Amino acid sequence: MEQHIAPTVSGERLTGRLKVEPEDFVVEEIPAYLPSGEGEHLYLWIQKRDLSADQLLGHLSRSLRLPREQIGMAGLKDRRAITRQWVSVPAACEAMLSAVENESVCLLKTSRHTNKLKTGHLRGNRFEILVRDVPQDSLPLAQRIADEITRSGIPNRFGDQRFGHDGNTAEMGFRLLTGDMTPRDLPPSRRKFLLRLALSAAQSTLFNGVLDRRREQGWLHAVQCGDIMQVDASGGLFLAEEVAVEQPRFERRETVPTGPLFGPKMKQPTGKPLELEQQILAESGLTPDQFREYSKLTSGARRPLLLWPDELSAEFHPDGILFRFGLPSGAYATVVLDQFLQNAGA
Repeated sequence: MEQHIAPTVSGERLTGRLKVEPEDFVVEEIPAYLPSGEGEHLYLWIQKRDLSADQLLGHLSRSLRLPREQIGMAGLKDRRAITRQWVSVPAACEAMLSAVENESVCLLKTSRHTNKLKTGHLRGNRFEILVRDVPQDSLPLAQRIADEITRSGIPNRFGDQRFGHDGNTAEMGFRLLTGDMTPRDLPPSRRKFLLRLALSAAQSTLFNGVLDRRREQGWLHAVQCGDIMQVDASGGLFLAEEVAVEQPRFERRETVPTGPLFGPKMKQPTGKPLELEQQILAESGLTPDQFREYSKLTSGARRPLLLWPDELSAEFHPDGILFRFGLPSGAYATVVLDQFLQNAGA
């Protein structure tokens, strides 16, 4: 099943088809660290084909006779794709590893480590993505767009897949936050997974709302007094107090403005950025206190509003154009491709 992409920015764009075959979308995790070779946890370097993260969890749980909560993953990977990633399980499972492999899952290597792999234990992902059926002579346009992105970056939106089919995962998250449903309403076997996913989807929806509002007001590339800025080199956060000082630092790519992942530990902006974020939250029908109910899962954080893909290139391929790039943890390849494509699949 191919995926259609709609453009998120104005300007001339290509047409083409994405994810016609799983092999058209290749993702390889960039780990935060490699297993040490010793410890009570077994790290599995797994390649999966056309399989969702939830399906992979279920398969490993059944084949290794493990509760899902004993399986560690650093990040959730696309379904319609070839993906390679580390997964951790207890070392006691080593004798049962032959049960892991099937037509969709391949075990490439194993190693031991001292701790379980947890969400976020990755630097990012590298992508090789083939867009098929592009018009002839489209490569120069794709390369011009790539150059523009390299200079100016792109909005660091959460991709639509974050929100579930027709947004149902995000809707579940909002209902949990408002109290219209409770974790007991979720299937017991998937409760922990769905709870984390739904609440994160609600936070992501609000972030996208703030990003869109800032873009409407011309604030995406303009530092505002009261912004929470992130230092590129360290990831540290600080309050922007003098725009005349901070705007040049942003333009040198030393810092970037951030948006909210709402929660009780989130660093708050001041001034106009605070007013905008409070407005988006109020329009959703939520209050800051409602995130405290699930504070372990919605503790709060800041996320850069702009993104610069690493080593972005567009290359000729006999079946279309091959895009290669790297992204930090939490960024979406489809958001990058949105800048190149319109009406994909047409």
